[in-house]
Amino acid sequence: MVKAGQIFSALIVHISPSIDRERGEGGSSSRSSSPRPPRVSLPHSHVGHIPRSLASPGGDHHSKTLSQGSSDMIYIYDLSSKEGHRSGLRLGERVTLIVDNTRFVVDPAIFTAQPNTMLGRMFGSGRDNNFTRPNEKGEFEVADGISSTVFRAILDYYKSGIIRCPDGVSIPELREACDYLCISFNYSTIKCRDLSALMHELSNDGARHQFECYLEEMVLPLMVASAQSGERECHVVVLTDDDVVDWDEEYPPQMGEEYSQIIYSTKLYRFFKYIENRDVAKSVLKDRGLKKIRLGIEGYPTYKEKVKRRPGGRPEVIYNYVQRPFIRMSWEKEEGKSRHVDFQCVKSKSTTNLAAAAADIPQDQLVVMHPPGPQVDELDTLPQQHSASSNKDFF
Repeated sequence: MVKAGQIFSALIVHISPSIDRERGEGGSSSRSSSPRPPRVSLPHSHVGHIPRSLASPGGDHHSKTLSQGSSDMIYIYDLSSKEGHRSGLRLGERVTLIVDNTRFVVDPAIFTAQPNTMLGRMFGSGRDNNFTRPNEKGEFEVADGISSTVFRAILDYYKSGIIRCPDGVSIPELREACDYLCISFNYSTIKCRDLSALMHELSNDGARHQFECYLEEMVLPLMVASAQSGERECHVVVLTDDDVVDWDEEYPPQMGEEYSQIIYSTKLYRFFKYIENRDVAKSVLKDRGLKKIRLGIEGYPTYKEKVKRRPGGRPEVIYNYVQRPFIRMSWEKEEGKSRHVDFQCVKSKSTTNLAAAAADIPQDQLVVMHPPGPQVDELDTLPQQHSASSNKDFF
Protein backbone atom coordinates (compact mmCIF):
# COMPACT_ATOMS: atom_id res chain seq x y z
CA MET A 1 0.00 0.00 0.00
CA VAL A 2 1.35 3.41 -0.96
CA LYS A 3 2.26 5.59 1.97
CA ALA A 4 1.05 9.19 2.37
CA GLY A 5 4.59 10.54 2.29
CA GLN A 6 5.25 8.95 -1.10
CA ILE A 7 2.06 10.52 -2.48
CA PHE A 8 3.17 13.95 -1.18
CA SER A 9 6.62 13.48 -2.77
CA ALA A 10 5.09 12.56 -6.13
CA LEU A 11 2.74 15.53 -5.84
CA ILE A 12 5.64 17.93 -5.43
CA VAL A 13 7.47 16.43 -8.43
CA HIS A 14 4.53 16.79 -10.82
CA ILE A 15 2.84 20.05 -9.76
CA SER A 16 5.68 22.38 -8.90
CA PRO A 17 6.60 23.91 -12.30
CA SER A 18 8.77 26.55 -10.71
CA ILE A 19 10.95 23.82 -9.19
CA ASP A 20 11.11 21.71 -12.36
CA ARG A 21 12.34 24.67 -14.38
CA GLU A 22 15.41 24.84 -12.19
CA ARG A 23 16.43 21.32 -13.26
CA GLY A 24 18.78 20.86 -16.16
CA GLU A 25 17.70 19.86 -19.62
CA GLY A 26 19.16 16.40 -19.10
CA GLY A 27 16.82 15.77 -16.21
CA SER A 28 19.50 15.95 -13.54
CA SER A 29 19.19 18.28 -10.61
CA SER A 30 21.73 21.01 -9.94
CA ARG A 31 21.94 19.89 -6.33
CA SER A 32 24.30 17.26 -5.07
CA SER A 33 23.23 13.66 -5.71
CA SER A 34 25.00 12.26 -2.66
CA PRO A 35 22.58 10.49 -0.30
CA ARG A 36 21.48 12.41 2.79
CA PRO A 37 19.19 11.62 5.66
CA PRO A 38 15.77 13.26 5.28
CA ARG A 39 15.45 16.73 6.88
CA VAL A 40 11.95 17.99 7.63
CA SER A 41 11.31 21.66 8.37
CA LEU A 42 9.23 22.98 11.20
CA PRO A 43 7.21 26.12 10.48
CA HIS A 44 9.34 29.33 10.48
CA SER A 45 12.65 27.39 10.41
CA HIS A 46 15.15 27.48 7.55
CA VAL A 47 16.19 24.09 6.18
CA GLY A 48 18.94 23.06 3.83
CA HIS A 49 18.63 21.17 0.55
CA ILE A 50 15.82 18.62 0.59
CA PRO A 51 15.67 16.10 -2.27
CA ARG A 52 12.15 15.68 -3.57
CA SER A 53 12.25 11.94 -3.10
CA LEU A 54 13.12 12.20 0.61
CA ALA A 55 9.90 13.48 2.16
CA SER A 56 9.12 12.35 5.66
CA PRO A 57 6.71 9.44 5.22
CA GLY A 58 4.86 9.73 8.50
CA GLY A 59 5.17 13.42 9.33
CA ASP A 60 2.28 15.76 10.08
CA HIS A 61 4.07 18.85 8.80
CA HIS A 62 2.37 20.84 6.07
CA SER A 63 5.23 23.15 5.09
CA LYS A 64 8.63 22.43 3.57
CA THR A 65 11.45 24.72 2.53
CA LEU A 66 13.66 24.04 -0.46
CA SER A 67 16.81 26.05 -1.03
CA GLN A 68 18.03 26.58 -4.59
CA GLY A 69 20.74 29.07 -3.86
CA SER A 70 21.81 31.79 -1.52
CA SER A 71 19.05 34.17 -2.65
CA ASP A 72 16.36 31.82 -4.02
CA MET A 73 14.18 29.94 -1.54
CA ILE A 74 11.08 27.85 -2.25
CA TYR A 75 8.56 27.41 0.52
CA ILE A 76 5.90 24.77 -0.06
CA TYR A 77 2.78 25.26 2.02
CA ASP A 78 0.23 22.46 1.87
CA LEU A 79 -2.86 21.22 3.65
CA SER A 80 -3.06 17.64 4.80
CA SER A 81 -5.55 15.39 3.08
CA LYS A 82 -7.70 15.09 6.21
CA GLU A 83 -7.95 18.86 6.67
CA GLY A 84 -8.60 19.37 2.99
CA HIS A 85 -11.49 16.91 2.84
CA ARG A 86 -12.92 18.15 6.15
CA SER A 87 -12.99 21.77 5.01
CA GLY A 88 -14.23 20.94 1.51
CA LEU A 89 -11.22 22.54 -0.21
CA ARG A 90 -10.34 21.23 -3.62
CA LEU A 91 -6.79 19.92 -3.74
CA GLY A 92 -4.45 19.70 -6.67
CA GLU A 93 -4.09 23.25 -8.01
CA ARG A 94 -0.99 25.15 -7.01
CA VAL A 95 0.13 28.74 -7.50
CA THR A 96 3.56 30.22 -6.90
CA LEU A 97 3.77 33.52 -5.03
CA ILE A 98 6.98 35.56 -5.01
CA VAL A 99 7.51 37.57 -1.85
CA ASP A 100 10.87 39.10 -0.97
CA ASN A 101 12.75 36.91 -3.51
CA THR A 102 11.16 33.81 -1.98
CA ARG A 103 8.77 31.50 -3.81
CA PHE A 104 5.76 30.17 -1.94
CA VAL A 105 3.98 27.21 -3.58
CA VAL A 106 0.45 27.33 -2.18
CA ASP A 107 -2.93 25.79 -2.85
CA PRO A 108 -5.13 28.83 -3.71
CA ALA A 109 -8.09 27.14 -2.03
CA ILE A 110 -6.74 28.26 1.36
CA PHE A 111 -7.10 31.88 0.23
CA THR A 112 -10.63 31.54 -1.13
CA ALA A 113 -11.69 30.23 2.28
CA GLN A 114 -11.00 33.80 3.54
CA PRO A 115 -12.72 35.90 0.84
CA ASN A 116 -12.46 39.19 2.75
CA THR A 117 -8.66 39.22 2.62
CA MET A 118 -6.64 40.58 -0.28
CA LEU A 119 -5.34 37.16 -1.31
CA GLY A 120 -8.86 35.76 -1.04
CA ARG A 121 -10.07 38.36 -3.53
CA MET A 122 -7.13 37.75 -5.83
CA PHE A 123 -7.75 34.01 -6.15
CA GLY A 124 -11.50 34.02 -5.64
CA SER A 125 -14.34 33.81 -8.13
CA GLY A 126 -13.30 37.03 -9.86
CA ARG A 127 -9.80 35.77 -10.53
CA ASP A 128 -10.05 36.17 -14.30
CA ASN A 129 -10.88 39.86 -13.91
CA ASN A 130 -8.21 40.49 -11.28
CA PHE A 131 -5.70 43.25 -11.89
CA THR A 132 -2.85 40.99 -10.73
CA ARG A 133 -1.38 39.01 -13.59
CA PRO A 134 1.28 36.29 -13.42
CA ASN A 135 4.70 36.85 -14.92
CA GLU A 136 6.11 34.98 -17.89
CA LYS A 137 6.78 31.96 -15.66
CA GLY A 138 3.24 31.85 -14.32
CA GLU A 139 4.23 33.20 -10.89
CA PHE A 140 2.49 35.97 -8.95
CA GLU A 141 4.50 38.79 -7.39
CA VAL A 142 2.51 39.95 -4.38
CA ALA A 143 2.94 41.68 -1.01
CA ASP A 144 5.51 44.25 -2.09
CA GLY A 145 7.47 45.52 0.91
CA ILE A 146 6.63 42.55 3.17
CA SER A 147 9.47 40.29 4.25
CA SER A 148 9.35 36.56 3.56
CA THR A 149 9.50 35.84 7.29
CA VAL A 150 6.38 37.89 7.96
CA PHE A 151 4.56 36.44 4.96
CA ARG A 152 5.35 32.91 6.10
CA ALA A 153 3.78 33.68 9.48
CA ILE A 154 0.74 35.20 7.77
CA LEU A 155 0.20 32.03 5.74
CA ASP A 156 -0.54 30.25 9.00
CA TYR A 157 -3.60 32.47 9.37
CA TYR A 158 -5.19 30.76 6.37
CA LYS A 159 -4.62 27.37 7.99
CA SER A 160 -5.36 27.93 11.67
CA GLY A 161 -6.70 31.49 11.89
CA ILE A 162 -3.78 32.53 14.13
CA ILE A 163 -0.63 34.51 13.34
CA ARG A 164 2.32 34.00 15.64
CA CYS A 165 4.73 36.91 15.53
CA PRO A 166 8.18 35.54 14.58
CA ASP A 167 11.24 36.38 16.64
CA GLY A 168 12.94 39.54 15.42
CA VAL A 169 9.76 40.96 13.87
CA SER A 170 8.21 44.00 15.51
CA ILE A 171 4.51 44.32 16.13
CA PRO A 172 4.22 47.49 13.97
CA GLU A 173 5.80 45.62 11.06
CA LEU A 174 3.37 42.73 11.48
CA ARG A 175 0.49 45.18 11.84
CA GLU A 176 1.42 46.95 8.62
CA ALA A 177 1.52 43.63 6.76
CA CYS A 178 -1.89 42.62 8.14
CA ASP A 179 -3.40 45.95 7.10
CA TYR A 180 -1.90 45.59 3.61
CA LEU A 181 -3.32 42.08 3.20
CA CYS A 182 -6.70 43.03 4.77
CA ILE A 183 -6.32 40.64 7.71
CA SER A 184 -7.93 41.51 11.02
CA PHE A 185 -5.41 42.52 13.66
CA ASN A 186 -6.89 41.67 17.05
CA TYR A 187 -6.22 39.58 20.11
CA SER A 188 -7.89 36.49 18.62
CA THR A 189 -5.69 36.39 15.51
CA ILE A 190 -2.32 37.65 16.81
CA LYS A 191 -0.17 35.78 19.28
CA CYS A 192 2.97 37.52 20.47
CA ARG A 193 5.49 37.10 23.25
CA ASP A 194 5.90 40.87 23.69
CA LEU A 195 2.56 41.64 25.30
CA SER A 196 3.45 45.29 25.87
CA ALA A 197 3.86 45.95 22.14
CA LEU A 198 0.71 44.00 21.31
CA MET A 199 -1.35 45.85 23.92
CA HIS A 200 -0.01 49.16 22.62
CA GLU A 201 -1.31 48.44 19.12
CA LEU A 202 -4.65 47.25 20.44
CA SER A 203 -4.92 50.37 22.63
CA ASN A 204 -4.29 52.57 19.60
CA ASP A 205 -7.15 50.87 17.77
CA GLY A 206 -9.43 51.22 20.77
CA ALA A 207 -8.45 54.85 21.33
CA ARG A 208 -9.18 55.76 17.72
CA HIS A 209 -12.61 54.15 17.83
CA GLN A 210 -13.41 55.68 21.23
CA PHE A 211 -12.35 59.20 20.30
CA GLU A 212 -14.40 59.11 17.12
CA CYS A 213 -17.41 58.49 19.36
CA TYR A 214 -16.40 61.29 21.74
CA LEU A 215 -15.89 63.60 18.77
CA GLU A 216 -19.40 63.07 17.46
CA GLU A 217 -21.13 63.16 20.85
CA MET A 218 -19.27 65.89 22.77
CA VAL A 219 -16.83 67.92 20.68
CA LEU A 220 -18.71 68.40 17.41
CA PRO A 221 -21.74 70.16 18.98
CA LEU A 222 -19.41 72.78 20.48
CA MET A 223 -17.70 73.24 17.12
CA VAL A 224 -21.07 73.78 15.47
CA ALA A 225 -22.00 76.36 18.11
CA SER A 226 -18.77 78.25 17.43
CA ALA A 227 -19.33 78.11 13.68
CA GLN A 228 -22.89 79.42 14.01
CA SER A 229 -21.57 82.46 15.88
CA GLY A 230 -19.13 83.20 13.06
CA GLU A 231 -16.04 81.73 14.66
CA ARG A 232 -13.62 79.61 12.65
CA GLU A 233 -11.75 78.00 15.51
CA CYS A 234 -12.64 76.34 18.78
CA HIS A 235 -10.97 75.99 22.16
CA VAL A 236 -12.42 73.26 24.36
CA VAL A 237 -11.45 72.52 27.96
CA VAL A 238 -12.29 69.11 29.42
CA LEU A 239 -13.28 69.16 33.09
CA THR A 240 -14.38 66.33 35.33
CA ASP A 241 -17.96 65.82 36.41
CA ASP A 242 -17.07 67.06 39.91
CA ASP A 243 -15.31 70.28 38.85
CA VAL A 244 -17.10 73.52 39.74
CA VAL A 245 -16.44 76.79 37.91
CA ASP A 246 -17.40 79.88 39.93
CA TRP A 247 -15.90 83.10 38.62
CA ASP A 248 -16.31 86.47 40.24
CA GLU A 249 -18.23 88.75 37.89
CA GLU A 250 -16.37 91.80 39.15
CA TYR A 251 -12.93 90.18 38.95
CA PRO A 252 -12.98 87.53 36.20
CA PRO A 253 -9.77 85.73 35.14
CA GLN A 254 -7.54 87.79 32.90
CA MET A 255 -6.37 85.06 30.54
CA GLY A 256 -9.11 84.85 27.92
CA GLU A 257 -10.82 81.79 29.35
CA GLU A 258 -14.17 83.38 28.64
CA TYR A 259 -13.74 82.30 25.02
CA SER A 260 -13.20 78.65 25.98
CA GLN A 261 -15.94 76.07 25.87
CA ILE A 262 -16.25 73.44 28.57
CA ILE A 263 -17.01 69.74 28.42
CA TYR A 264 -17.86 68.13 31.75
CA SER A 265 -16.86 64.50 31.29
CA THR A 266 -14.70 62.42 33.58
CA LYS A 267 -14.48 59.72 30.89
CA LEU A 268 -13.02 62.13 28.34
CA TYR A 269 -10.72 63.56 31.02
CA ARG A 270 -9.35 60.08 31.75
CA PHE A 271 -9.00 59.42 28.03
CA PHE A 272 -6.78 62.48 27.50
CA LYS A 273 -4.70 61.64 30.54
CA TYR A 274 -2.48 59.42 28.35
CA ILE A 275 -0.19 61.13 25.88
CA GLU A 276 -0.62 58.21 23.43
CA ASN A 277 -4.36 58.86 23.36
CA ARG A 278 -3.76 62.54 22.69
CA ASP A 279 -1.56 61.59 19.74
CA VAL A 280 -4.28 59.30 18.40
CA ALA A 281 -6.91 62.03 18.84
CA LYS A 282 -4.72 64.52 17.01
CA SER A 283 -4.34 62.13 14.07
CA VAL A 284 -8.12 61.63 13.97
CA LEU A 285 -8.75 65.38 13.89
CA LYS A 286 -6.14 65.77 11.18
CA ASP A 287 -7.76 63.03 9.12
CA ARG A 288 -11.08 64.87 9.46
CA GLY A 289 -9.58 67.97 7.80
CA LEU A 290 -9.01 70.23 10.81
CA LYS A 291 -5.91 72.42 11.12
CA LYS A 292 -3.79 74.12 13.77
CA ILE A 293 -4.57 71.29 16.18
CA ARG A 294 -3.23 71.46 19.71
CA LEU A 295 -3.91 68.96 22.46
CA GLY A 296 -2.35 69.07 25.88
CA ILE A 297 -2.76 69.79 29.57
CA GLU A 298 -3.10 73.34 30.88
CA GLY A 299 -4.20 75.15 34.01
CA TYR A 300 -7.81 76.28 34.12
CA PRO A 301 -9.25 78.67 36.76
CA THR A 302 -12.19 77.25 38.68
CA TYR A 303 -13.01 79.66 41.51
CA LYS A 304 -11.66 82.80 43.23
CA GLU A 305 -9.54 82.14 46.29
CA LYS A 306 -8.80 85.66 47.49
CA VAL A 307 -8.24 89.27 46.46
CA LYS A 308 -4.99 91.03 47.33
CA ARG A 309 -4.38 94.76 47.21
CA ARG A 310 -1.29 95.93 45.42
CA PRO A 311 0.50 99.15 46.32
CA GLY A 312 -1.67 101.91 44.96
CA GLY A 313 -4.92 100.17 45.75
CA ARG A 314 -5.16 98.06 42.58
CA PRO A 315 -6.73 94.66 43.36
CA GLU A 316 -5.06 91.37 42.42
CA VAL A 317 -7.36 88.35 42.14
CA ILE A 318 -5.98 84.88 42.86
CA TYR A 319 -7.87 81.94 41.34
CA ASN A 320 -7.59 78.25 42.00
CA TYR A 321 -6.21 76.46 38.92
CA VAL A 322 -6.59 72.79 38.03
CA GLN A 323 -4.65 70.92 35.34
CA ARG A 324 -7.12 69.79 32.69
CA PRO A 325 -6.91 68.65 29.04
CA PHE A 326 -7.71 71.05 26.25
CA ILE A 327 -8.33 70.84 22.51
CA ARG A 328 -7.70 73.70 20.13
CA MET A 329 -8.42 73.45 16.41
CA SER A 330 -9.32 75.55 13.40
CA TRP A 331 -11.21 75.10 10.15
CA GLU A 332 -10.27 78.45 8.66
CA LYS A 333 -9.50 78.14 4.95
CA GLU A 334 -7.64 81.43 4.44
CA GLU A 335 -5.80 81.71 7.73
CA GLY A 336 -2.76 83.15 5.98
CA LYS A 337 -4.72 85.98 4.38
CA SER A 338 -6.75 86.87 7.46
CA ARG A 339 -3.73 88.45 9.13
CA HIS A 340 -2.37 90.12 5.99
CA VAL A 341 -3.10 93.72 5.08
CA ASP A 342 -2.62 94.75 1.46
CA PHE A 343 -1.43 98.36 1.72
CA GLN A 344 -1.65 98.85 -2.04
CA CYS A 345 -5.43 98.87 -1.79
CA VAL A 346 -5.51 101.63 0.85
CA LYS A 347 -5.95 105.13 -0.61
CA SER A 348 -4.69 108.18 1.18
CA LYS A 349 -7.46 110.46 2.43
CA SER A 350 -5.18 113.48 2.88
CA THR A 351 -5.27 116.30 0.34
CA THR A 352 -3.09 119.34 -0.14
CA ASN A 353 -5.43 121.18 -2.49
CA LEU A 354 -7.67 123.48 -0.45
CA ALA A 355 -9.93 124.26 -3.40
CA ALA A 356 -10.63 120.58 -3.99
CA ALA A 357 -11.20 120.05 -0.30
CA ALA A 358 -13.67 122.94 -0.19
CA ALA A 359 -15.52 121.68 -3.26
CA ASP A 360 -15.43 118.10 -1.93
CA ILE A 361 -14.01 116.82 -5.20
CA PRO A 362 -12.41 113.39 -5.03
CA GLN A 363 -8.66 113.63 -5.24
CA ASP A 364 -8.41 111.06 -8.03
CA GLN A 365 -10.84 113.14 -10.20
CA LEU A 366 -8.94 116.40 -9.73
CA VAL A 367 -7.09 117.68 -12.80
CA VAL A 368 -4.24 120.06 -12.06
CA MET A 369 -3.35 122.52 -14.86
CA HIS A 370 0.24 123.69 -14.98
CA PRO A 371 1.23 126.69 -17.13
CA PRO A 372 3.39 125.68 -20.06
CA GLY A 373 7.04 126.42 -19.55
CA PRO A 374 9.46 127.77 -22.13
CA GLN A 375 10.14 125.25 -24.82
CA VAL A 376 13.87 124.65 -25.08
CA ASP A 377 15.48 122.45 -27.65
CA GLU A 378 17.69 119.74 -26.23
CA LEU A 379 20.51 120.77 -28.50
CA ASP A 380 20.40 124.30 -27.13
CA THR A 381 21.40 123.05 -23.71
CA LEU A 382 24.55 121.30 -24.83
CA PRO A 383 26.73 124.40 -25.47
CA GLN A 384 25.62 125.92 -22.22
CA GLN A 385 26.57 122.82 -20.29
CA HIS A 386 29.86 122.70 -22.15
CA SER A 387 30.58 126.34 -21.50
CA ALA A 388 29.69 125.97 -17.86
CA SER A 389 31.99 123.04 -17.51
CA SER A 390 34.74 124.92 -19.32
CA ASN A 391 34.28 127.91 -17.03
CA LYS A 392 34.64 125.62 -14.06
CA ASP A 393 37.79 124.27 -15.54
CA PHE A 394 39.04 127.77 -16.18
CA PHE A 395 38.53 128.93 -12.66
